[in-house]
Amino acid sequence: MSEPHRFDRGHTDDLVSFLTASPSPYHAVASAAERLEKAGFRQVAETDAWDGTTGGRYVLRGGAIVAWYVPEGAVPHTPFRIVGAHTDSPNLRVKPLPDTGAHGWRQVAVEIYGGPLLNSWLDRDLGLAGRLTLRNGSTRLVNVDRPLLRVPQLAIHLDRSVSGEGLKLDKQRHVTPIWGLGGDVRDGDLIAFLEETAGLPAGEVTGWDLMTHSVEPPAYLGRDKELLAGPRMDNLLSVHAAVAALTAVSSGGADLPYIPVLAAFDHEENGSQSDTGADGPLLGSVLERSVFARGGSFEDRARAFAGTVCLSSDTGHAVHPNYAERHDPTHHPRVNGGPILKVNVNNRYATDGSGRAVFAAACEKANVPFQSFVSNNSMPCGTTIGPITAARHGIKTVDIGVAILSMHSARELCGADDPYLLANSLVAFLEG
Repeated sequence: MSEPHRFDRGHTDDLVSFLTASPSPYHAVASAAERLEKAGFRQVAETDAWDGTTGGRYVLRGGAIVAWYVPEGAVPHTPFRIVGAHTDSPNLRVKPLPDTGAHGWRQVAVEIYGGPLLNSWLDRDLGLAGRLTLRNGSTRLVNVDRPLLRVPQLAIHLDRSVSGEGLKLDKQRHVTPIWGLGGDVRDGDLIAFLEETAGLPAGEVTGWDLMTHSVEPPAYLGRDKELLAGPRMDNLLSVHAAVAALTAVSSGGADLPYIPVLAAFDHEENGSQSDTGADGPLLGSVLERSVFARGGSFEDRARAFAGTVCLSSDTGHAVHPNYAERHDPTHHPRVNGGPILKVNVNNRYATDGSGRAVFAAACEKANVPFQSFVSNNSMPCGTTIGPITAARHGIKTVDIGVAILSMHSARELCGADDPYLLANSLVAFLEG
């Protein structure tokens, strides 16, 4: 336990910057890539031939990024140490025909992405961000990071039942944001506005992947500022920690026995079944090509995968003071208590006893406390990319994360110390 922490509260300050700069998965991977570039990593295209030389590389595909560092002395069958996470968060996403409205209000048609707490999106100032696809097939990131949209809640005077029966929202009728006034709603208005915002000629945009985000910045909270409130902690908190850990390991000059890897996927919130999701081929393709680029064979690939371990890092549930009965009575993870080890014997999480030992060793090396999480037996358990990674690639996988409150809200809450405690444990894990 002599290994000192590599990160402190400054890491959490940097997380605030990362969350602010990453209102969409596409912005998140661009932010991650910028940090990797500063640490000496270089982007490689999937369409190019790869070499097996030492150093850091990364692949971008849509809202996903995979980065790895080949240390001196790595051989074709050197195993990998992977930190897996996801870049997407539940929100409201713009439909193919976005322009709508009624009764003099201009509105934007949206779909519900993932499982958001819809009430948290009401009466909140929202921006719009994502990816624009141009006529030539290239893409352009766009971020309107100012109050642009709002989903107005119905006044209690017009629905007295809400105080007794609770709020009931129809996903089709009640969550369409307003963004202006005008009785003449014309197709193309929103996209024309975004073209102008992005400095593009009119009619240049032919496709889009756009989503809402809260424009209220992250903020420290509490008497002693021991809490952090902000958007998209599920799961950009883990992405940020993984990027920090990978760059620290790659610059530390350590004689690494493993090849450290960051794999941040898109579409975890709706099942991971896409070419950029954990259930797609991206991670396996990158790992295999890394083996083969170093002169390896299929036998080397099999040996490398057999010795590989992945930490699936995602947020989990801290015990809620107002709903403690919803938690397992003997497992009450607390914020600022260190990362959590997530266990479910029905494989909603991938952790087993041997995986627990791997994570416990990393936390001991980093001098970081950790906690255990298991769901109340009477409550359905969520899941992560962990079981998918284990089943798809035959890789030992352990589910971990940081305990938070208000998961899937437009604005979530964590302990201000937990982000850097997680990052420190990830460094120890990647170093082996």
